[in-house]
Amino acid sequence: MSGKVRQAVIMAGGEGTRLRPLTDTRPKPLLPILGRPCIEHTVRSMVRAGVEEVFLALGYRSEDVVRALGDGKGFGARVIYAYEDQPMGTAGAVKLLEDRLDDTFLVGSGDTLTDADLSKLTDLHFSSGAVATMGLTEVERPEQFGIVGMDHTGRIQRFKEKPKTEEVFSNVINAGTYVLQKEALSHIPAGTKYDFSKNLFPDLLSKGRPIYAGRLDGYWKDIGNPADLFQANLAMAERHGEPTFLPGMTTEGPIVATEVLGEGADIIGPTYLGGSVTLERGCMVRASAIGKGSRVGKGASIEHSLLLDGCLVHANASVVNCILGEGCIVGPGVLLDGSVLGDRAQVDGPESLR
Repeated sequence: MSGKVRQAVIMAGGEGTRLRPLTDTRPKPLLPILGRPCIEHTVRSMVRAGVEEVFLALGYRSEDVVRALGDGKGFGARVIYAYEDQPMGTAGAVKLLEDRLDDTFLVGSGDTLTDADLSKLTDLHFSSGAVATMGLTEVERPEQFGIVGMDHTGRIQRFKEKPKTEEVFSNVINAGTYVLQKEALSHIPAGTKYDFSKNLFPDLLSKGRPIYAGRLDGYWKDIGNPADLFQANLAMAERHGEPTFLPGMTTEGPIVATEVLGEGADIIGPTYLGGSVTLERGCMVRASAIGKGSRVGKGASIEHSLLLDGCLVHANASVVNCILGEGCIVGPGVLLDGSVLGDRAQVDGPESLR
């Protein structure tokens, strides 16, 4: 059996409290991965799998998401916005859209990054006759996620949500990407806060309904904290970058660059450089991502850091293991190490923040 999935629902209502101060001025789904909002990568992944219509379930700073994504035509899909008066949980939010959904649809999260080929997951769903099919990925520390046990056919036999270390039976986790039959929504009580992993899937399993799972073919990362956000940018720069010649600059390793201004800089990948980034003579960028319109002064160094759009790092400053929000300014000679700064923060120097 085969078929096509035309619709998708993406949850995009989280506040991202662990990512403050970055999420004080933007919702988590709009945090940038290689210069694009995280949620955009998820939408594009779904469009590649054949999705034509995407419902976005919004909550925190919903107007920012609408302004950033518009009607979705630029992604090849129609984007429809849905709003919750109060948080209803992951499954409860989809239940609110029940009357507008096809018999089969995709569900994803706007605050996890994926560039996976979802067509393989939909193929598994149709061939297995599942009521729900779950995308899986592997992590080193599964205690923060829901782990899954399957038989040799891929049918799920058991779940354990956020297990203790001694309860871990697998490092294969629920990646928050699903193919669902509309039938699954009939098991969700109306007007009740309800989650997929905590409530719906265990309920379906106890009733003997077929739930299958397959590994996502592509990159997946939960950007739950600043370190994860940086690692997602670095991994995507490595996946999509290539050796790049930039006139007047020394380059090494995979680089994603659109338009770089200046000369005499050293750039060591994996690195992302957004449009109109200016690198002055003698500066060095190593394993970092720098947003559009940013400027790195003479002799300055950026290492293992993420700079959002419009940042200014003055001459001889050093930014190491940091994340800077939009429009941040680092003064001449400043050493900034291990800091996370909100938008438009300014650090004057010479001084050290650790």
